[in-house]
Amino acid sequence: MTEPGAHIAVVDDDPDLLRLVCLQLEAAGYTAVAFDTGEAALQELALPTSGFDALVTDVMMAGMTGLQLCERVVASHPQIPVIVMTASNKLETAIGAIRVGAYDFITKPLNFDALAIAVARAVENRRLRDEVRVLRRAVAAAQGLDELIGGSDAMRRVYAAIDQFAASEATVMITGESGTGKEVVARVLHRRSKRAAGPIVAVNCAAIPETMIESELFGHEKGAFTDARASRAGLFSQADGGTLFLDEIGELPLALQAKLLRALEERKVRPLGGTQEVAFNARVIVATNRDLETAVEEKRFREDLYYRINVLHVALPPLRARGRDVLTLAQSFIERFSGEAGKRVRGMSPPAAARMLGYAWPGNVRELRNCIERAVALAVHDELMIDDLPDKVRDQQRTELVLPSSQPDELVPMEEVERRYILRVLETLGGNKRQAAKLLGMDRRTLYRKLEKYGVAATDDD
Repeated sequence: MTEPGAHIAVVDDDPDLLRLVCLQLEAAGYTAVAFDTGEAALQELALPTSGFDALVTDVMMAGMTGLQLCERVVASHPQIPVIVMTASNKLETAIGAIRVGAYDFITKPLNFDALAIAVARAVENRRLRDEVRVLRRAVAAAQGLDELIGGSDAMRRVYAAIDQFAASEATVMITGESGTGKEVVARVLHRRSKRAAGPIVAVNCAAIPETMIESELFGHEKGAFTDARASRAGLFSQADGGTLFLDEIGELPLALQAKLLRALEERKVRPLGGTQEVAFNARVIVATNRDLETAVEEKRFREDLYYRINVLHVALPPLRARGRDVLTLAQSFIERFSGEAGKRVRGMSPPAAARMLGYAWPGNVRELRNCIERAVALAVHDELMIDDLPDKVRDQQRTELVLPSSQPDELVPMEEVERRYILRVLETLGGNKRQAAKLLGMDRRTLYRKLEKYGVAATDDD
């Protein structure tokens, strides 16, 4: 796909072909600069302001040949990929071009569609190589939020919410798909709060048997049930002075939801089997990967509890909606796991980076972390190669759609297309949600639910 603003140097001593190639590249969206000799191209490349993203050269030229030019460019400007144009009956010339470091070759007579594809790949390779080179600095600068690194708009909204909510004592609800890092956000909120010196106690509500969860949360007295041989403080009491993180709160049984609501309202808990209520002093943060509004409508989650826990809201985006954050996170994991394994894996090759960018990551950051841990363990080079990646990442089928207004190098799935389209319609209609819902063909409740998921205020309007 064309990289906007990419500058391509074109070298050929045939003026007609030179002009035609430049015209075709400019029609494809590039800025093409013509040179009729290799010497002239090298002189321009030597200037600090040249800024070429790729070079296309013919082989058979008077004076310096295309192979000689390619060799000189690879030696002095290795960051610039070179594409060689060669006659179709000169296979040995094409092989020679690859041997001296050419990125690709195109046979004559020229197929301009094939040339455009080759140039697009070369520019993408150049951009990826540059990006991979600077990732280590980006990761080093972003370590303050642990695994919450990346510069996408979606994550900047998360950082802003964390900065705004950290000092508050109000309950925070964190939503997002499994593996997006909800517990990481909870721990960052705790670490930046006034309660940082106190404990953070985390519990996965879905992992505790229903018969035990009340005892785990509120504690129990000796003899409260068969195995209660001694009194035990619950998690609310254990988190005293700190933060209690209730993960997967949508899995709580309805009967316990009523007791949790009372505890949050009264700031007291009654241990199982006890007669006295015990006050607790803990901030509560909850998280879920479920649509709690739908659960409320279906009577699977209490509406009063939903509004009690949804005081402050952090919506974590899926990894597939975070664009090139995938590479920043991958570099962070590479540094961590290579250090732990005592290996000298410093980064990833541009082809491996391209595969990771194209994969949808249904398991989100957790899946990426596991992928990199495995890849580092298998790596035999100083950077991750395509063969180090899992089969599903390496052999992916590129079925995603590209939204016309999205970044030209960003492939996005249908869910992200829908998000962007909804927000575009809303912007076009001046924020009028009633009109937007009508135009989109959905009821307002559905639109409001989606907007809340996107982190957009979903209040009624006229």
